[in-house]
Amino acid sequence: MTVRPPKRMHLAAHFPGVNNTTVWADPRSRSQIEFSSFEHLARTAERGLFDFFFLAEGLRLREHKGRIHDLDVVGRPESLTVLNALAAVTERLGLAATVNATFNEPYELARRLASLDHLSGGRAAWNVVTSSDAFTGENFRRGGYLDRTERYTRAAEFVSTARELWDSWTADGAPRPFAHRGRHFDIAGEFTVPRSPQGHPVVIQAGDSDEGREFAASAADVIFTRHGSPEAGRAFSTDVKRRLERYGRTPDDLKIMPGVTVVLGDTAAEAQERAAEIRRQQVSPQTAILVLEQIWGVDLSAYDPDGPLPEIDPVAEPQLTQGRTRRGDTVAIAEKWRALSKEKGLSIRQTVIEASGRQSFVGTPQAVAAELETFVRHGAADGFILVPHLTPGGLDEFVDRVVPLLQERGVFRTEYEGTTLRSHLGLSDPVRKG
Repeated sequence: MTVRPPKRMHLAAHFPGVNNTTVWADPRSRSQIEFSSFEHLARTAERGLFDFFFLAEGLRLREHKGRIHDLDVVGRPESLTVLNALAAVTERLGLAATVNATFNEPYELARRLASLDHLSGGRAAWNVVTSSDAFTGENFRRGGYLDRTERYTRAAEFVSTARELWDSWTADGAPRPFAHRGRHFDIAGEFTVPRSPQGHPVVIQAGDSDEGREFAASAADVIFTRHGSPEAGRAFSTDVKRRLERYGRTPDDLKIMPGVTVVLGDTAAEAQERAAEIRRQQVSPQTAILVLEQIWGVDLSAYDPDGPLPEIDPVAEPQLTQGRTRRGDTVAIAEKWRALSKEKGLSIRQTVIEASGRQSFVGTPQAVAAELETFVRHGAADGFILVPHLTPGGLDEFVDRVVPLLQERGVFRTEYEGTTLRSHLGLSDPVRKG
């Protein structure tokens, strides 16, 4: 009987800082904006042989009840600029930037991404996000002009147009004219950057709506998802990957990587205690009320964080928070949280802690390595994007204590086998069109 080798997992590192992931008050927490912090986390990820380093980005500081949201980072440098600097202090690590497809233009962004791909030797990636938010749009000439139903239509055409530009140089290295005539873009000219080492930078997508899943199936190489439990992960993976065939793609063409947290301890009890303390630090009494207000859409400052959930229902169009992605059906979320609170006798703060966290792997290094392997082996994900709670040293312990165990199990690389991000992810090179 032939024994199949274990499935290799993919790992990436997310630099946190927007929302309540980061434990700001921890004495080990350092700057969120100084280059030394980005460099430390990136170097740690490369030491751990991770596939890529991932930067989120917001285009406007969020507001809550008319005031700057106090968990946003003020002064965060622009992502592609940071990644170009990181290209000089790393050698193999992929470099992924979040860039909005609603408030940018294909020609300009395609040049910036191709430039990063050249400067890094083929390690660039683009996390495509969209927005129909007029609040964010006020920073741009067109404002919040784009209807929600159009955001993925524009994003799909944006990616397709960028790929036309990346393909516009001939195989022997000469520029040739391009012309794109579409619903959202009407451009023509010559692209100034030669075809880059990867041909096309890797495309990442993070939307979970039906439109987002369809867009990922048609255009993305990686999905950054919040589906953390094995059951939800398998259902999500099955749904997205079944859509690939209609676009002439195979399941290997798309990697599903949920964002996860990891908390380690020398014993299971110690790890659980550390995880509980981290969650308490992440969800302060003030933060618990703020999160609840984002769902209920009304001022709840009079409520006790250690008391019961509100009996009132969420409003249909919450207006308290500006610049944040809507949480979906807030009435359904409220009902789910009430049921959880009633079942376990939880206060507001305890409910937020239990209901709003990412998928967490908590335990000894050996137990966490085994659980990560099981998750991938059972088809719930192709790998993970680690979201540490400390900046910049939150990845150190995982790299030192868990990565060697994954390597011993034969489920993670012991060295980089290629030089490009596509090679790390096992993605084929794009076929030149035109």
